[in-house]
Amino acid sequence: MAQELELRGEGVTTSGVVPVTQNEGSTALDSVKNIVFGSVAGMVGKVIEFPFDTVKVRLQSQPDTRPLRYSGPIDCIRQSIAQDGIRGLYRGISPPLVGAAAENSALFFGYSVAQNLARKFTLPSKYTENQDLKLPIETLIVCGALSGSFTSLVLTPIELIKCKMQVQSTSGSRLAATSSAAPLATGKAAIHTLSVPRPPGPIILIKDIIRVYGISGLWHGQMGTFLRETGGSAAWFGAYEYTSMKLRAWRNKENSSSTDQMIAGAMAGVSYNFLFFPADSIKSKMQTQAIGVRGEHMKGFWDVGKGMYRAHGITALYRGCGITCLRSAPSSAIIFLCFETLKETFKDVRK
Repeated sequence: MAQELELRGEGVTTSGVVPVTQNEGSTALDSVKNIVFGSVAGMVGKVIEFPFDTVKVRLQSQPDTRPLRYSGPIDCIRQSIAQDGIRGLYRGISPPLVGAAAENSALFFGYSVAQNLARKFTLPSKYTENQDLKLPIETLIVCGALSGSFTSLVLTPIELIKCKMQVQSTSGSRLAATSSAAPLATGKAAIHTLSVPRPPGPIILIKDIIRVYGISGLWHGQMGTFLRETGGSAAWFGAYEYTSMKLRAWRNKENSSSTDQMIAGAMAGVSYNFLFFPADSIKSKMQTQAIGVRGEHMKGFWDVGKGMYRAHGITALYRGCGITCLRSAPSSAIIFLCFETLKETFKDVRK
């Protein structure tokens, strides 16, 4: 397994997600490994979780001014399969696959960089002099938060396209994801009808967003992504490290088993999604709004959040939370298992 990260102050150890190395050459190689392994692990996890994510986004994007179309996750799954088949639950998976690769590679890479910076600039000199000395849990949590804040900048444009594609439907009426399939100036810009044979793809969506809102329009929902990724990543890495530590202490082992990694990963996934779910709900609401006309002002994070609360109360901010936590447990378990397995398999690869 990877180098052990010991939690000082508690007298136990925790498996470090990212090994810290002692020279620049191996550090550079480890950074490349983190990016590659994180990308592979993220894509595997995304294939498993994507149908559940589609259901979550469809639940979150229901209009505040009309009766709810779906009574809950099961009803949403039933209607979606009846309307578009299983394939409909995977609509828009291409951008998320890219996003999962980008997100997880950025998270694991950023986590590694943050740990190295902490050793060099914020922790006592003993952590720099002895690279095998383990980092405190509170430092690892902060490193996770820093990694998440960096990742949010990469992730927002990808999630914007993903969300717009997930609320499309190949039959019946659609929430508009793009303005190219219908005239921008008409009052029906928010709806695609049966006259549109096929939903727009990611390239068309990107072009329309840039044409109407400029490049900055691709970062619509950045505040929600920032809050979710910063707090969520602190919880994600923190829960993984802490749970791994406790499981090893309970088993009286120095290294985490595959079962330990999956249990810790599952705890990490639930922690990530539950604690900051309202921010994700508001972000999804913002990112599924129809593309309007050139110069039109888009509602901001706080305005959308207040509107959701006024319309349906606090439950609006947690719509889809159950199915999100349900899918995040196996997904994160697979991500960490895959990452750690790849790291162990290629640990002897040198520059």
